[in-house]
Amino acid sequence: MPEANLKSAPSSRASTVTPRLFVLELNAGCIHVMNVDGSNKRTIVTGCRHPDGITVDVEAGHIYWTNMGVPNLNDGSIERADLDGGNRKTIVAEGKTFTPKQIILDKKAGKLYWCDREGMRVMRANLDGSALETLIESGHGDTDRRDQTKWCVGLTIDPKHKKIYWTQKGPDNAGRGRIFRANLEIPGSETAANRSDIEIFFDSLPEPIDLELDLKNRLLYWTDRGDAPRGNTVNRASIDNKPAEPEIVLSHLMEAIGIALDVPGDRIFVTDFAGSLYSSRLDGSAERNFLYAQGNLTGIAYAEIAKEK
Repeated sequence: MPEANLKSAPSSRASTVTPRLFVLELNAGCIHVMNVDGSNKRTIVTGCRHPDGITVDVEAGHIYWTNMGVPNLNDGSIERADLDGGNRKTIVAEGKTFTPKQIILDKKAGKLYWCDREGMRVMRANLDGSALETLIESGHGDTDRRDQTKWCVGLTIDPKHKKIYWTQKGPDNAGRGRIFRANLEIPGSETAANRSDIEIFFDSLPEPIDLELDLKNRLLYWTDRGDAPRGNTVNRASIDNKPAEPEIVLSHLMEAIGIALDVPGDRIFVTDFAGSLYSSRLDGSAERNFLYAQGNLTGIAYAEIAKEK
């Protein structure tokens, strides 16, 4: 297959930046950085407590990631470090978020957004962890916590229309997973638990996990770690003209979790729980499994790092 087409990027970008992947290894509690073909892999952070989501602030030179902790102990946290793993700092302390999962950056607004699985919440904070707030609360207390349809896992935002999308995965392989959409801000006089602006974008999904949004083409992408044929897949759908069924662009994955897009380079990057890293074009063609047996992989982020002069 035409590997060069996957690795190449427009020459104007290639001359000034180096594309990198940041990948979380859950079982070893590590963060790795590597080239987009899997070469030059280096471990930059160790000792993470079940890391799940990662995002990169290239301009500030920071990575942010979530630590799920022990799911029933309410001891999740969020940390920040430099791009090389140095200057590590906890910005959301244990007990402030129950089981944080996927995390994203809204650089313009200076906000971090993440899903809190056992906390049954969608949350956000400033980049230093201050101004912590809950935007969505799908349940409350131990009884609700046992209901996996209330677990919030993956999220993304549409800054143009000020919308937030998130997944509630449901029980394993149950076909009860859903993707929701709501306004970024809670309507006046309402609360995170009683919002009237929440709509179901898709339901009856096997087990939707992480989300990514192609803002240029207005397409929502997500991983699904449920059973085939609709699970173990990467899916996409227009957010402006929602189809009756999502399009499957990648299949036969082994419990897909993390997803990252390089829209200008026409690339998807995906991790799965069996330890594989995949790449393809945005339409799913030219698929490559370029690393395998890498441990239990969760979050992945794509970033273009400025070359040193």
